[in-house]
Amino acid sequence: MPDLPRILPHALLSRAIVALSPLGRRSQLSILIYHRVVSERDWMRPGVPTAEEFDWQMQLLRRYFTVLPLVEAAHLLKEGGLPSRTACVTFDDGYADNATVALPVLQRHGIPATVFVAAGYLDGGRMWNDTVVESLRRQNADVLDLSAVGLPVYSTATAISRRRAAYDIIGRCKYLEVGRRREIVDRVAAYAGDLPDNLMLTTQQLLGLHRQRVEIGGHTFSHPILTRLSLDHAREEILRGKAELERITGAPLRLFAYPNGRPEVDYSQNHVALVKDAGFEAAVSTHWGVAAHHSDPFQLPRFTPWDKSSAKFLLRLALNSRHVADHRGSQRC
Repeated sequence: MPDLPRILPHALLSRAIVALSPLGRRSQLSILIYHRVVSERDWMRPGVPTAEEFDWQMQLLRRYFTVLPLVEAAHLLKEGGLPSRTACVTFDDGYADNATVALPVLQRHGIPATVFVAAGYLDGGRMWNDTVVESLRRQNADVLDLSAVGLPVYSTATAISRRRAAYDIIGRCKYLEVGRRREIVDRVAAYAGDLPDNLMLTTQQLLGLHRQRVEIGGHTFSHPILTRLSLDHAREEILRGKAELERITGAPLRLFAYPNGRPEVDYSQNHVALVKDAGFEAAVSTHWGVAAHHSDPFQLPRFTPWDKSSAKFLLRLALNSRHVADHRGSQRC
């Protein structure tokens, strides 16, 4: 792990962060979104932070921001009492490494977090995009021929070509009808051997997070794109996921994250209403920017930090603060 003094940016950057941070009712809330943190660099997921990278990111966040639980921050934002330079840490989907890799780092730095869990994948489930990635990881042939299901013939002779193939397939499948997507993913998986069944949290790991005061949030049951469902089906997904997580933890779910999370693409105002009706106190999107007093508490923006250097990480946090979400969840500069 690098020493903190060696990774601190130039003093000018720290002053910029302070200068871009208004006070009082003009205070802004930065919400970071992660999915996974891995022990070592994963060649199939090079953008996922390692434990070492996540550690220095959390060091910097603690040094330059007031890091609060998301429920508390959302309440203070609404009431106009948010401290200057407030940040929150969130994770989406419910991966096992949130408990095994990320949690020890969070505890070391005293940083609260929220984990949004798609309840249907607990205890051995696997999301469709992970099936694609893990299948390509195990691809031994030089070619993956998906012409029978209307996709290209992919070169898979090298690690780079397998990674490119995986993410091209994911991009082509994300908004397909579920049955059509399953047909393609099943064809991809047929070229691989056994696939992992330990990517997602177990019930016991989920309970461990809850007992360590990590906030558990709703993320539907099976992580569908809500705009691709009927409203009745969307309501069922939201409520079923909430009920299952509340059954496991014995505590009410207060926060929700829209799957995929882009306003008017992956969810609409109708789904915002469903989340409110379900009894959640606030919800987050994946729209970039910061939230302010006037922002919709059911469409709080978030952004993903992917930088591999401390200066760029903090610079992105500073630049992100220039994009303030209005009451509809959109942005203004």
